[in-house]
Amino acid sequence: MNKNDKASVSLTKILGITLILILITGIGVMASSAKLTNVKIILSNDYEMTVLTSKTKVLDILEETYPDAKCELDYTTPFELLVATILSAQCTDVRVNKVTGEMFKKYNTPMDFAKLSIDEIQEEIKTCGLYKSKAEKIKSTSEKICNEYNGEVPDHLEDLTKLPGVGRKTANVVLSNAFGQDAMAVDTHVFRVSNRIGIVDTQTPEKTEFALMDAIPKKRWSHSHHLLIFHGRRICKARKPECEICPITKYCKYYKNNF
Repeated sequence: MNKNDKASVSLTKILGITLILILITGIGVMASSAKLTNVKIILSNDYEMTVLTSKTKVLDILEETYPDAKCELDYTTPFELLVATILSAQCTDVRVNKVTGEMFKKYNTPMDFAKLSIDEIQEEIKTCGLYKSKAEKIKSTSEKICNEYNGEVPDHLEDLTKLPGVGRKTANVVLSNAFGQDAMAVDTHVFRVSNRIGIVDTQTPEKTEFALMDAIPKKRWSHSHHLLIFHGRRICKARKPECEICPITKYCKYYKNNF
């Protein structure tokens, strides 16, 4: 074998060894990358599980704190609850119950209110805030229920929100309490408390509704609404939350950021 042949063989061996090393290195990098990806997935899942566990724990504690949490509006039918919820805007449940306690003795069906004039309805609810606009909504809603739903309050969100003066919050209150459906109603208390605690981080009630539905198991939606309202009225108040007696400070974003 001459010198040129020997040089050619040596070069071939070198190239072969180099190729093998490149392949081995590539396989090692791919394996490391896969491991890192798996670690990232595990860390992500662990974080999500921790967040979910934290939110669930908050609800568990609130259930222990408010075992009697429920709708505080008095009603006996879906329509009575619908009217009471319309009246509750910028008005306390205590005041609404006083008004409806007397009014429902005389009028408590869509047909009853459809027959009344707006002035007559105003007279019945005048101690509630915004009573003039509320009277118009109750009158129009009653007429629509009579004309389009055979005098029965519809039990679907899409139909309820077609009624005058009925937004998503009012509709979800009725669906949840009167019809026993899983629904997340977001009023001022639920919006404030859920964002303050850190269960969600949203800017509007509607976004809060959908974020809470993602954050909380469906079977707990309806009761969570009452728990957050009770907590907002009794401890996590708008102007000055009573953090010193709050049972969920360990999980609260507001508390961690301010104390």
